[in-house]
Amino acid sequence: MTDSRAAAVALIQQYEGLRLTPYCCSGGRWTIGYGHTKGIHPLTPEITPETATALLMDDLRDTAAGVEGVLRVPVTQNQFDALVSFAFNCGVDALAKSTLLRKLNAGDAAGAGREFSRWTKAKGLELAGLVRRRAAERVLFEESA
Repeated sequence: MTDSRAAAVALIQQYEGLRLTPYCCSGGRWTIGYGHTKGIHPLTPEITPETATALLMDDLRDTAAGVEGVLRVPVTQNQFDALVSFAFNCGVDALAKSTLLRKLNAGDAAGAGREFSRWTKAKGLELAGLVRRRAAERVLFEESA
């Protein structure tokens, strides 16, 4: 399951938003497009929507591979897509160290689903956008594929 489906891509695009010029995100990282951070700085030139989509798809391939690398149990496509969205936002390392993944890998998918709501803060502050995103990821995670 190395490729996320359109539902996961749409979820990520919705919550990341499209920005064609660099900006500093709530986590303090320079970002462009749909949450692309690699090599971005304040003087990064403006990009096109097509470039933003291409960067997202490249980033998602890397994120999906990272998620596959930490999973120890079979998952549904929807669970995988939700985990990719989560890892795209929080990082594969954060997922790897999370109680969410520990519960999932132990066979407790319901418990793992409840863990999404614990990841709603940036720099110690709860953000409404993260609350909505984690709720959407949980819904996707819990939907039958």
